[in-house]
Amino acid sequence: MLSAFANAFRTPDLRRKILFTLFILAVFRLGSVIPVPNVNVSNINTCVTQASSGSSAGLYSMISLFSGGALLKLAIFALGIMPYITASIILQLLTVVIPKLETLKKEGASGQNKITQYTRYLTLVLGLLQATAFVTLATSGRLFTCSLPVVYSTSVFEVVVMILTMTAGTTIVMWMGELVTDRGIGNGMSIMIFTQIAARFPDSLWAIKVARNGAGQAHAWFIFSLVIAIGLAVMAAVVFIEQGQRRIPVQYAKRMVGRRMFGGSTTYIPLKVNQSGVIPVIFASSILYLPVLYATFRPQTSAAKWIGHYFTRGDHPVYNIVYFLLIIFFCYFYVAITFDPVEMSDNMKKYGGFIPGIRAGKPTEDYLAYVLSRLTAPGSLYLGLISMIPTLAFVYLHANQNFPFGGTSILIIVGVALDTVKQVESKLQQRHYEGFLSS
Repeated sequence: MLSAFANAFRTPDLRRKILFTLFILAVFRLGSVIPVPNVNVSNINTCVTQASSGSSAGLYSMISLFSGGALLKLAIFALGIMPYITASIILQLLTVVIPKLETLKKEGASGQNKITQYTRYLTLVLGLLQATAFVTLATSGRLFTCSLPVVYSTSVFEVVVMILTMTAGTTIVMWMGELVTDRGIGNGMSIMIFTQIAARFPDSLWAIKVARNGAGQAHAWFIFSLVIAIGLAVMAAVVFIEQGQRRIPVQYAKRMVGRRMFGGSTTYIPLKVNQSGVIPVIFASSILYLPVLYATFRPQTSAAKWIGHYFTRGDHPVYNIVYFLLIIFFCYFYVAITFDPVEMSDNMKKYGGFIPGIRAGKPTEDYLAYVLSRLTAPGSLYLGLISMIPTLAFVYLHANQNFPFGGTSILIIVGVALDTVKQVESKLQQRHYEGFLSS
């Protein structure tokens, strides 16, 4: 492992990419702690502390998960990369239902560049809307449950400056993410999410130890060590499942094109156990956040009180059952719109490919759909169980709702780390070095 790190920095091209990525991430973290103009920093720190330990802890931990706590501090990069992720998901879903977008997707690089341009425009719109919503909540005193004012002035000019600063921050984050993708290591957007989530790990772990200090130092350190051991076991399990895949063999028949012979090779279609990644968890969290957002704006209604009782904290059985079922539903939904057995079968047939023992055409479509549905079942259950870990930690370990080793955070951290390590590994092997996974 150490030799792989040394080889990575010994290679000039790879060293430049790594250092450039680290520089962009440093700028990103700096913008995540600098507040926008007109923010009362001392009051907002007090409000964040009260909110994190109060009855709305689950809500605020969910809001700040992808921003590394920057959103609740009203920082320049408060919105983080979430507007871009939301825009990407929306465009990906619209590609299935809008024929023009589907045509652009099939046009190759030129069509993908056009879709990327649409994604940028939509990111700007979503960033403006989200910035307006959170600044409005902050200036009206409804972002936190404390009575301290978090802004110095509520004049129109000051509020507009705050909104424009957050929106500009979103645009800069999007630009930096694309720079990392082009000139650095890994996918820039994923690396930035990884950084924001990982930045909260030390505070979250130490908060677990501090919460048990009342039972004695020895007991607190025992729980702290137990949490780390459980976390390492969860990470090992996530790596094992994320790497698991069903390889469907595909044989290509030999065929003559002019005077040259093509085909005659054997390959496979890799179908992962977790084919949908972390998207179902994000979808489920977003859906469950909508009623909480409604209750925030209409707190006096009977529906808001019902939502506050069942959905605000995140440890109620009703909330967890709905959350679990939504994850399973979105797993099947996302796999259904991203993997088309009909298109896969047609492509195989076009190039003379077939699955051994399965006839081309409709039998191949049915076989792929059958295998995919059987793989999605354990994959969806796995995602649901991993997402329940923070709730179990809250109930049995009395940890805060922002328990680091579970849910969306651990899935994203492990997934991004694996993808980045594989990319570095491939670049090392191109220069005949041993990589991280082969050493």
